[in-house]
Amino acid sequence: MIEFRKVTKSFDDDVVLRDLSFEIARGETMIILGASGSGKSTILKLLLGLIRPDSGEMYIDGREISRIGEGDLVAVRRRIGMVFQEGALFDSLSVRENVGYRLYEEGRMSEEEIEANVLRLLGFVGLEDAIDKMPAELSGGMKRRVGIARALVGHPEIILYDEPTAGLDPITKRTIVDLMIKLRDLEGVTSIFVTHDLHAAGILATEYAQARSDGNVGFRFAGDDLCVLNVRFILLNEARIGFEGSFQELQDSTDRYVRSFMARRPVAAE
Repeated sequence: MIEFRKVTKSFDDDVVLRDLSFEIARGETMIILGASGSGKSTILKLLLGLIRPDSGEMYIDGREISRIGEGDLVAVRRRIGMVFQEGALFDSLSVRENVGYRLYEEGRMSEEEIEANVLRLLGFVGLEDAIDKMPAELSGGMKRRVGIARALVGHPEIILYDEPTAGLDPITKRTIVDLMIKLRDLEGVTSIFVTHDLHAAGILATEYAQARSDGNVGFRFAGDDLCVLNVRFILLNEARIGFEGSFQELQDSTDRYVRSFMARRPVAAE
C-alpha cells in the first residue's frame, strides 16, 4: 500500500532521511520510532505531499506520488486521514463543524447528510454528546478523539498518526490506542504511527480487536510469545533505518543503539 524507495530529504545541509526504503502492506501498521529530530514526522509530511523528497520514489497503492502535481495530490490526500499530536482542531469551530469541515467545504452533501456522517464518526470515538461543544470545552484526550473522527471522514484507506498519545494520562492513552486497534483490525486501515511512546506501541503490537455477537468490541492479548502479525517497527538512527522488525525482535535485539533507545523509554505501563 505504501512504499519508499531510497528516499532522501535534506533541510539546508542537514540530511534528515538518507536512502530510506520500506514497504507497508495493505491493512498493516508501521510504528516509527526514533529520537527527536530523527525524521519521523518528515516521513508523514512527504506522504502528504507537504514537502518533496530530494531523491528517491514514493508509492501509494502502486502509484508514484513524489513528482505529481498539486491537483493529483489532492486526490491522493483524499485516501489519507491525518491525526495530529494535539488534535489540531479549529478553535473557533464546534466539534460538529471540525469533524464535518471537509464535507462542508466540498459541498456535495446536504446538511442532514453531513449531520448523519458526523454523528456516526463521533459515535465511533464515543463522543456523540460533545457534538455542540467548542474545543476549549474539551479535555486533551477528547480533542485527540475528535481529531480521529475528523481523520475518518471519507473512509480513508490510510491513517497517519503523529504522536497521538503524547502527554495523555494512562486511561485516556488506552482509549486512543483502542481506537487505533479497532481501525486496524475491524476496518482494515493501513496506518503509520509516529511515536516516542513504547507502552502504547507495545499494546498495538500485542493486542487485537474482535467484534462480539452483542455488537460490542473486545480486545484480546496475543500472548507473551506472539505478536500481532500486521504490526512492524522501524527505528530511525542517523537518517537511516537502524532497525526493522516485529515488537519481539525489537525487544530481543542486541544492537547497541536499539538497546540504548529501549532503555530510555519504558515499555511497561506507567
